Amino acid sequence: MVNIRMKILCLLAVFGVACAKVLFEETFDDGWEDRWVQSTHKGAEAGKFVWSAGKFYGDAEKDKGIQTSQDARFYALSAKFDDKFSNEGKDLVIQFTVKHEQNIDCGGGYVKLFASDLTQTDMHGDSPYNIMFGPDICGPGTKKVHVIFNYKGKNLLVKKDIRCKDDVFTHLYTLIVRPDNTYEVLIDNSKAESGSLEDDWDFLQPKKIKDPEAKKPEDWDDREKIDDPEDTKPEDWEKPEHIPDPDAKKPDDWDDEMDGEWEPPMIDNPEYKGEWKPKQIDNPDYKGKWIHPEIDNPEYEADDKLYAYKDFGVIGFDLWQVKSGTIFDNVLITDDADEAKARGEELWGATKTAEKKMKDEQDEEERKKQEEEEAKRKAEEGDDADDDEAGDGEEEDYEEEEEDEHDHDEL
Repeated sequence: MVNIRMKILCLLAVFGVACAKVLFEETFDDGWEDRWVQSTHKGAEAGKFVWSAGKFYGDAEKDKGIQTSQDARFYALSAKFDDKFSNEGKDLVIQFTVKHEQNIDCGGGYVKLFASDLTQTDMHGDSPYNIMFGPDICGPGTKKVHVIFNYKGKNLLVKKDIRCKDDVFTHLYTLIVRPDNTYEVLIDNSKAESGSLEDDWDFLQPKKIKDPEAKKPEDWDDREKIDDPEDTKPEDWEKPEHIPDPDAKKPDDWDDEMDGEWEPPMIDNPEYKGEWKPKQIDNPDYKGKWIHPEIDNPEYEADDKLYAYKDFGVIGFDLWQVKSGTIFDNVLITDDADEAKARGEELWGATKTAEKKMKDEQDEEERKKQEEEEAKRKAEEGDDADDDEAGDGEEEDYEEEEEDEHDHDEL
């Protein structure tokens, strides 16, 4: 599938159009299991992916993807590229769809790109990877899009907070990494974030550092305001915060020998003015806030190839989910952002409206069903109440008959 598509796209170069190269594509059609390898690293803790379009969809066949099927499990599935590649000098576009139809409470929805030497049957959370990208949700506090780059053996998290979608519908996630060391994250083919790799990740040491030799001068006064030396506390300022209640009287039954010496209760002093503080004035010696001088960081080394990796060879889903039901589909890796956008509209865009319509119809049916069950329950409760009242009436008639018989016997 991949090689055929590459040839079709590259024919455009004959007409002077740049050749878009699809490096990997997976729509999870029939036979997908032959192309993907299950890791055995987690043993019995490993969850199983099943082939499904879910409970609601836009197209029963096109929307089939791989779905997590067991709660509280690790999932580890990967596919090898036909040919390993480097993204040096080219755009790298990673794209796929995620559908959390279970209304996920805690779990990953991301992919990882590995080097070609990954042992797929042993892939796990500590397996080194090049890039990790996609949504991650855990409770109300974590609803983010991860973009993690491995640089010189360290996994670097994006410093910006990129919020992911947290509803039950299918969403398209796209990461574009460019040779000018910039990036862009798209959600549903709309920009969610963009910027510079150097600015938004800690790839490099800072360009500037505080001069270790510089110190604030001892006579540097950075107090903007000072106490007014001419201001003095008024003589009548000192008043206690609490005073004995002048209206309180010793109870008539108070016994000093038994109860001790009587003291009136304390109340807030209306004349209390609080702690006295001199008024503030502008400091005539104020020199402003002292700013620590900076110097060029001798450890800073520029790198115009932060974006580049020599070896991409495997893509994998390596994640944990508390509540299963997530569906992954429409995986695409290419060097052409326009091609990715077009494929996104062709696959995700063509079915999203119908998917929502089907879900809305299901919700409406469920609502009506609940209303009918509630009405039936109330009707049954009403019938039971009528039966109870009827029973009470029969008991009263029975008691009246007994009384009549008793009166007749007495006569």
